[in-house]
Amino acid sequence: MVDERAQASGDDGLDGLETPCLILDADRLKANVDGMRRRLDKLGVALRPHLKTAKSLPVARMAMSRPDGPATVSTLREAEYFAEGGVRDMIYAVGIAPQKLDRVGAIRRRCTADLAIVLDSRAQAEAVALWSRRAGDALPVLIEVDADGHRSGVDPRDAEQLRAIGDALAEGAELRGVLLHAGDSYGLSDPVALRAAAEAERSAAVAAASILRDAGLPCPTVSIGSTPTARYAAHLEGITEVRAGVFMIGDLFQAGVGSCAVEEIALTVLTTVIGHQHQKGWIITDAGWMALSRDRGTARQAIDQGYGIVCDRAGRPLEDLIVRDANQEHGILALRAGASAALPDLPIGTRLRILPNHACATGAQHDRYHVVAEGRHKGEIWPRINGW
Repeated sequence: MVDERAQASGDDGLDGLETPCLILDADRLKANVDGMRRRLDKLGVALRPHLKTAKSLPVARMAMSRPDGPATVSTLREAEYFAEGGVRDMIYAVGIAPQKLDRVGAIRRRCTADLAIVLDSRAQAEAVALWSRRAGDALPVLIEVDADGHRSGVDPRDAEQLRAIGDALAEGAELRGVLLHAGDSYGLSDPVALRAAAEAERSAAVAAASILRDAGLPCPTVSIGSTPTARYAAHLEGITEVRAGVFMIGDLFQAGVGSCAVEEIALTVLTTVIGHQHQKGWIITDAGWMALSRDRGTARQAIDQGYGIVCDRAGRPLEDLIVRDANQEHGILALRAGASAALPDLPIGTRLRILPNHACATGAQHDRYHVVAEGRHKGEIWPRINGW
């Protein structure tokens, strides 16, 4: 239970923090993880959480089903960090460059980690098989398949290319399965369209897996992953795992998609009021785009949230108040265009919290989470990492 009297009196532990800084609500985080796990359990598939948003070992331990995994990462820096923290079962879910194979091998060897890689071309497969033969380490590989023309991957109907990649990998590496990411789902908001995207993702994965199996090639893993499709999938027949990630923290972009509610977002930036421009209707804070990021993804959605929604120190949104603009170290708070609410009286020194547009981008501006539980920060700090 949140103690609102303690927050109002400043006993929530936030006054001792230098601003701007990153606040993580552990209660919301846990509720989000538990909710996704219940949903996927009901659908009969495993959760392989994507850790690219969190980039923190304590968060990973809350999200994973075991201390050693499974997990998904988006950089080799993440793979190193989590492997050093005891995570052993990982997929590096970005197409591999041959120059990175020595580093992949070093992580596998030094940390005895089962680190799998991803590719979508015969040229990559041949390079991986050659490296595997020379190193005496059969690298586990998933073939990336393209469900929606979003970015990378093999057409799931292209049997010739899928078989060619599988045959090339058989010369030294280990074909472990197929992997998809329905990236176009992030541009949707209608539940019917999101359910259709989820089914298109599922059917593309199953089709590609069937082609490999019919060719006598192994395909034990059929891995899909995006928070919107994980939320809206009607069934996941033929799928073995889901790699959703941002669901555990949430952000305003995901709220605009319909993947989470604003009150479920676990991440905020703590900031302090440092000035006013009364004639312009502005309130100035010390959290600019260096603290919030320059992500303006909600500008393309039905509701433009500026650089973020402004909340009181308890994390409750203030009516119609957003970060209208941002400079490097200054946030400019103002009412939405056409708002009927009055500009709140926020004196110099007032502590506020900003809900971010994109949790990954905002998190990347910081090296730690200041953890809040039951409405209080009791000094707990969780480190997070950046870099590649």
